[in-house]
Amino acid sequence: MRSVGRRRSVIGSVRSRFSVGTGLVVAGLSLTALAILLPVQLFAGSGSAASGSVPAAQDDGLGVWDTPSGPLSPLDRDFVRKVRQAGLWELPAGRQALQRGKRPAVQHAGRHLAEGHTDLNQRAADAARALAIPLPARPTPEQQSWLGRLDAAEGDTYERLFANLARRAHGKVFSLVAQVRAQTRNSVIRDLATRANAVVLDHITALEQTGLVDFGALVDGPPSGGSGTATVAPPPAK
Repeated sequence: MRSVGRRRSVIGSVRSRFSVGTGLVVAGLSLTALAILLPVQLFAGSGSAASGSVPAAQDDGLGVWDTPSGPLSPLDRDFVRKVRQAGLWELPAGRQALQRGKRPAVQHAGRHLAEGHTDLNQRAADAARALAIPLPARPTPEQQSWLGRLDAAEGDTYERLFANLARRAHGKVFSLVAQVRAQTRNSVIRDLATRANAVVLDHITALEQTGLVDFGALVDGPPSGGSGTATVAPPPAK
């Protein structure tokens, strides 16, 4: 009887340890799954978090359209609008720099902006007409403020402000152009994105060749007057 009792005790101990071990394994797997799923839940629906520095598309709520040139997504339509929106301030800014710039490199950059956005404006209008996409007709309030600051600036301050405002704007849209070019299933959008990619890269290069771009202020800081210089435009008062 004592032998039987010992056996039962040993068996019970083994079962208890097995149950505890199984519970620990299950708990560990549950925590691992939670660790994997939690970031997905946190970032789901957050375009800026999921796509890094790529500007979030403005979803017009109209879904995907079937067109003769392929499916047309909200991102595709927003891209066409953004190409037009950029041209509404960068085209006049380029023309102004061509006229007011003293440095040949600034005049060169202004010419490239004027010519590039004249071309992209026409291509965006053609795409919008083919795909029934309404386009903006005037610069945004922020873009109008940039043009106003350029109008008020003079000499070296003007040239540095132009180079940094335009370079920063082009840098932000460059990643969006690449995203659209990689993802679109519409041939009209693909052609526009291909051309926009070449034009934006050309403008970035021309602006950097002025030697006035403050690379340290491109991401977070306000546009400034180049490396080692004072900031051209101070942050707005709070």
